[in-house]
Amino acid sequence: MSETDAGRSDELIVRALGRAAGAPLVPGNAVRLLRDADENYPAWLEAIRSAERYVYFESYIIYDDDVGAAFADALCSRAREGVRVRVIYDWLGALGKTSRRFWRRLREAGVEVRCYNPPRLSSPLGWLHRDHRKMLSVDGRIAFITGLCVGRPWAGDPSRGVPPWRDTGIEIRGPAVADVEAAFARVWAELGPPVPPDERVPRERMAVAGAVALRVVASSLGSTGILRLDQLVAAGARDRLWLTDAYFAGIPSYVQALRAAAQDGVDVRLLVPGATDVPLLRQLSQAGYRPLLEAGVRVFEWKGSMLHAKTAVADGRLARVGSSNLNISSWMANLELDAVVEDAGFAAEMERMYLEDLENATEIVLPRARPLRRLESGERPAYRSRPTALLSGASAGRAAAGALRLGNTVGAAIIDRRVLGPAEARILGLAGLALLVLAVIAIVFPRLLAIVLAIVLGWFGVALLLKAATLWREGSGPEPSAPPRGRSRPDRPGHHERPSSRSPARVPAR
Repeated sequence: MSETDAGRSDELIVRALGRAAGAPLVPGNAVRLLRDADENYPAWLEAIRSAERYVYFESYIIYDDDVGAAFADALCSRAREGVRVRVIYDWLGALGKTSRRFWRRLREAGVEVRCYNPPRLSSPLGWLHRDHRKMLSVDGRIAFITGLCVGRPWAGDPSRGVPPWRDTGIEIRGPAVADVEAAFARVWAELGPPVPPDERVPRERMAVAGAVALRVVASSLGSTGILRLDQLVAAGARDRLWLTDAYFAGIPSYVQALRAAAQDGVDVRLLVPGATDVPLLRQLSQAGYRPLLEAGVRVFEWKGSMLHAKTAVADGRLARVGSSNLNISSWMANLELDAVVEDAGFAAEMERMYLEDLENATEIVLPRARPLRRLESGERPAYRSRPTALLSGASAGRAAAGALRLGNTVGAAIIDRRVLGPAEARILGLAGLALLVLAVIAIVFPRLLAIVLAIVLGWFGVALLLKAATLWREGSGPEPSAPPRGRSRPDRPGHHERPSSRSPARVPAR
């Protein structure tokens, strides 16, 4: 490919990324990579304490513990000094983790607090839609996009030997801060009166802070912007695509994109937790390893307490950091916030961090896959795993099964590799057990099952009636007076005449 053709190809990819993500590429920024709570929390607190005009803080979870108290102290202190402090938290994220006393303390100090999507009678399934973002912005001069919530799990407990959760965030200075704040302002307006238009600093008035270009991708319900971007990056990667995800459960189209990239010679790696706070999701993740491994994707499990980071780095040129996981909830249902950084220096830093993380990870391989030695960062796998039947215990019995588990454990400890076990069997077993439990309940307590079903059906019925009543009220209001025939309304932007029912509508050419 000539240099001209390569340049046109790169230009096409950049344009496609912008359209897929629905976010412009903003140049002129300085970006700092922050690893774990030790680097993130101090930077956040310093930014809050330096606020002079306003603080925007949006977090899925803020624990009511000593870490949350430190942030509450900083926010309350600035609010008492006259700084406008606005906080958004998610109802489900705070459930069982944050007390009403915590929020009352903030409000009494002058902090404006809004809760995202509490349960509503009119929306039985509305709780599935969550605000999963984690961001902080101060005075239009500094912003943070991250995977960290606020709480002791991220900080760990050295006195008790509890390690901190592994997570990643970034600090942004420059014009892209305006896009972070605009994302916050849109959610704030959904929950009540909007942010005053003269409060935020517009992007054109923000000074250039560096040479890094990035996109701020703010996902909302059904937007699928980050899904389109993730698929496009997987399809366009030429040499390597290294992913870290806390709750991986890829949909078929994305799994196929990763498989196709690996089969085309791209070094695709996926780093996921070895231990998780959502055990069922770990089973789903493990059940999805096989098609990836068969195509040559390398899968690693973190050996620390919990891996919560959500990152990607491709070809040493593009990197993503934020709140979006590689699963259908983040891609289609939740509010998410990610930064897509298009800078070779930052991507190289992300790759170095990724290789350091792999030093504390165990590689998952298919049975009898070769080779077993560790591959270097730039080296391609010399093989492509083929589908291999899992060993069954029908003839070998318990002794063979025990020997196999012992061999896997010892082997993993020595060479940092573990043979993929029957994850699919665990998923099927749990599903079968759940169905049997429901069957027993239906036989032994038929009335109980009928009552539960009646409550659920009644809730949905009431919700539909409330929705119908709302639409009826909105549609039965006074109709606007019709303009005189032959005249349009040029003073109303976006107004279009309704075509006559006796003539076809004319659609202007674009």
